[in-house]
Amino acid sequence: MTELNKEQLIALGLTEEQADKVVAGIGTMIPKSRFDELNDAKKQLDTDLAARDTQLEELKKTAGASEELKGQIATLQAANDSTKTEYEEKIQKQSYNYALERALTEAKVKNPKAVKALLDIEAIKLDGEKLLGLDEQLKTLSESDGYLFARDSDGKPVFKGLTPADGIQQVNTEPKAGDYGKQMAEGLAKSNEGLEDARKSYFE
Repeated sequence: MTELNKEQLIALGLTEEQADKVVAGIGTMIPKSRFDELNDAKKQLDTDLAARDTQLEELKKTAGASEELKGQIATLQAANDSTKTEYEEKIQKQSYNYALERALTEAKVKNPKAVKALLDIEAIKLDGEKLLGLDEQLKTLSESDGYLFARDSDGKPVFKGLTPADGIQQVNTEPKAGDYGKQMAEGLAKSNEGLEDARKSYFE
């Protein structure tokens, strides 16, 4: 879909402030291909982090572990938790944005990017299978700026609820059985570097 510039948006009836918000919002939508790529990365990181959590839990059980080894375990656990929290937040944001884009498409808005820029994003929450607060805003926009929406055979805008993007699941943090020992701690330190490189590749 061709993007509109500021002058064209004003000509359509938007105020200068609204037009500025639309222009600023252009380019923030996430293509499904990119979302799928990030989701696949999440699944792989889930697997790697779960394995590392298992090994860390087993290391904690090692009898007579030295203070040096205990320090390594604590450092690795902190890095593990930080990485997990960061990518969970990023994936959740990607899921929300993709769900919102899909909802705008289903609502038959003519330019999803433009309409998104006019929404109060903070007031819209992804709760289970619903985007709370979106329908009300779309209804208000359809009444004040009807030209932004396509119409059905009855001349009315079509709004639908939305489920979260497919494939998004909560991270499994339950530890499993595994090996232990100082060599494992050293191996975990090396794997931590690899996971950090993977995280940067997909999220930065």
